[in-house]
Amino acid sequence: MAIYLDHAATSPLRREALDAMLPHLTTEWGNPSSPHAIGRRARHALDEARERVAAALGARPKEIVFTSGGTEALNLGIKGAAWAGKAHGNRIVIGAIEHHAVTETVAYLERFGFEVVTVGVDRYGRVDPDAVEAAMSDHTILVAVMLANNEVGTIEPIAEIARRAHGRRGCLVLCDAVQGAAWLDIDVDKLGIDMLAIGAHKFEGPKGVGALFLRSGTHILAQQHGGSQERYRRAGTENVAAIVGMATALDLAVRERPDTRAHVARLRRRLGDGIVPLDGVELTGHPKDRLPNSLSILARGTDGSALVTALDLAGIAASVGSACTTGSDEVSHVLSAMGYPDEEARGSLRLTLGRTTTDEDIDEALRVIPGTIDAVREGARAMAAELEVAAG
Repeated sequence: MAIYLDHAATSPLRREALDAMLPHLTTEWGNPSSPHAIGRRARHALDEARERVAAALGARPKEIVFTSGGTEALNLGIKGAAWAGKAHGNRIVIGAIEHHAVTETVAYLERFGFEVVTVGVDRYGRVDPDAVEAAMSDHTILVAVMLANNEVGTIEPIAEIARRAHGRRGCLVLCDAVQGAAWLDIDVDKLGIDMLAIGAHKFEGPKGVGALFLRSGTHILAQQHGGSQERYRRAGTENVAAIVGMATALDLAVRERPDTRAHVARLRRRLGDGIVPLDGVELTGHPKDRLPNSLSILARGTDGSALVTALDLAGIAASVGSACTTGSDEVSHVLSAMGYPDEEARGSLRLTLGRTTTDEDIDEALRVIPGTIDAVREGARAMAAELEVAAG
């Protein structure tokens, strides 16, 4: 069985979440909008799940909008806020290392006259609140900065960014917490944000379900129409089974977070201590303010895709970065924004751990990864030499 070190891409569905889902896939299959007893039971399960998700985020149940995942939650928040606020302004400010669910969405909005300002990051991937404030104008309607980066794990100063942003009348703050929700304590009031997105499969829930926290009084325009579901904010019959599974997984993740965080942080340190000191290897992302499960490196003189393929053949699942960009020939926009040249950024490797990662997994990874880096690097050198001979 493969050693799975790609929990940032997705995590295994935990048994408790599956058990909670099964009745709603079999005997309790009602539509929560139906008025009869079968529908009312589905509505009760939906309401209870909403309460649990809200409690995990420090929100109120009516502030939770269920979606098909983190990407839809981000699209709903960004597009909904942009169109609702267009009469007051057209500027949107984002961080340079946001997920493509954010960058592609704001790029789409540019076609309709919205102005997008991208704020750079430092060598560690941190967004400077001063830079966010400097990028704002009286026409700024939205600031979107993630809680923690999905590629390098850097944690952003969201509370301070939100405080600065709210100094501008009418500006909303959206936070992508899809990657951070499993590992970081979240209280939407302490963060001071207006919207926050999560996706269940990042914290051992099912794929295809997520949620948007939408602070009471925050006006957005719905992006999906057809019914009164989710208080008219997202039409469509709710996926009760998936939502119940998400609520169960999130509830457990919050309850177990201190122990799980300590467990993965210890294993990550072991892994990092055995890999980062290798010749030509550099840790990327903030050395301290990072997700506890995330180890991202550059292995100079290698190609990350070749490295991932070689590790896969050796029984270790890893990635070069975001799973959403797998197959792209472009280097990571995250590493580029952090100042790494393309030839270095191509040697990226992301190793992310989870609750189910064991010491034995790390033992095997430490046995395999150093030699694999050397082999891929030597292969790259040999290929370069052959090309040079052929060209000469």
